[in-house]
Amino acid sequence: MVLTKMREIAEEYLESPVKNAVITVPAYFNDSQRKATVDAGAIAGLNVMRIINEPTAAAIAYGLDKRTNCVGERNIFVFDLGGGTFDVSLIT
Repeated sequence: MVLTKMREIAEEYLESPVKNAVITVPAYFNDSQRKATVDAGAIAGLNVMRIINEPTAAAIAYGLDKRTNCVGERNIFVFDLGGGTFDVSLIT
């Protein structure tokens, strides 16, 4: 129900159909919970392209994947302190 409503809101805002989605989940979600999220996306009429952890999504949203001022390999440690949990992602 939540994903269906979010798809409808996005379609109304964009004035075009939304078919594909990347969905974030808490880092502690196990494989069953991730699969259930993919299934919920399909029920909502979405092609779930990827499930990613919330800390990873935060790093991508911040633009760490696009930084060009860093030469060579990088290691980025992202802390997610929200939702009553302490999640960490190491992005290389």
